[in-house]
Amino acid sequence: MSTKVIPSEQLQGIEGWSLPDVSDPQAREDAGTPMTARQLEELQREAQAEGFEQGRREGLAAGQKEIRARVHELGHLMQTLARPLEQLDETVEQQLVDLVVLIARQLIRRELRTEPGEILAVIREAMALLPLAATNVRLHLHPEDAELVRSNLSLSSEEQTWRVVEDPVIARGGCKVMSETSQIDATLENRINAVIARLLGGERADDAEQ
Repeated sequence: MSTKVIPSEQLQGIEGWSLPDVSDPQAREDAGTPMTARQLEELQREAQAEGFEQGRREGLAAGQKEIRARVHELGHLMQTLARPLEQLDETVEQQLVDLVVLIARQLIRRELRTEPGEILAVIREAMALLPLAATNVRLHLHPEDAELVRSNLSLSSEEQTWRVVEDPVIARGGCKVMSETSQIDATLENRINAVIARLLGGERADDAEQ
């Protein structure tokens, strides 16, 4: 390879040329201006604040989830504790119903033992409920009550239109009055249920019958 030397007189009028700087001016500026201690401190505070806020949000969400779980557990516990009390209330209520039924039965039966003629009043009340034009009237009674009625109830000519029917199925102290178009149930059980219904109300009376 040969080297040719150009005389200096031939270089007159020629200007020198340097390669252009193609680096990022912002990078040159950033590289040329290092961050101050205050800027570093501010950047650190911002990073800490951002991390704190994120942690606060995550902690709040976790706390709310934990609270919901605890509330659910507490509600379940309260239901579990209340269930025996509800069962106790139902048991006591049923015992009271049974007691009322027992008292009503005993009172009516004691009245029949001390006043066997009470059946006559029951018959009169039942007969009074029949329509005036009722025909073929039959009075169903326990055999012992039937004998009592025959010996104690005076029958007029109008009253002789009905007849006594002995019915061992009917308990003493009650009767059934039947006609062609009507039926009056004045049996002992029906009267007891009527007393219970007045004392307890319809729904509880139905429970007592069962």
